[in-house]
This record gives sequence, C-alpha cells and structure tokens, in this order.
Amino acid sequence: MCEFNVLLKGEIVFRDAIYAKVDGNKVIFKDVLGVSKVFGDCKIVEVDVRSERLVLASSS
Repeated sequence: MCEFNVLLKGEIVFRDAIYAKVDGNKVIFKDVLGVSKVFGDCKIVEVDVRSERLVLASSS
C-alpha cells in the first residue's frame, strides 16, 4: 500500500496518509488507523507517488 507523508512549508505535518479530500479551502487527511487531521486555508500542490509525499501550500 502507498502511504504519503504530508508536507507543509518543507516540514512533515502528517504521516502515513491513505486518504485526502479537498473541502473548500481545507484539506482532510486520514491515516491507516482512521486518525484524521484537517488543514485549513491550504491546497494540494504536488503528489509524488514514487517519493510517497504530498505537498500542501497556503491558499492565501
């Protein structure tokens, strides 16, 4: 399975994400255990499957 590390401003802010959903100006992530985290005022700017990373940026 492919789990992603989520980066914001070059730092890992969430690990092992298997689910991501954009909802307006926020992004919701869940990991393999069902733990979720919401990042407000963000957008997904890059998804790199080979490196297993997903990059966020501030949407403002």
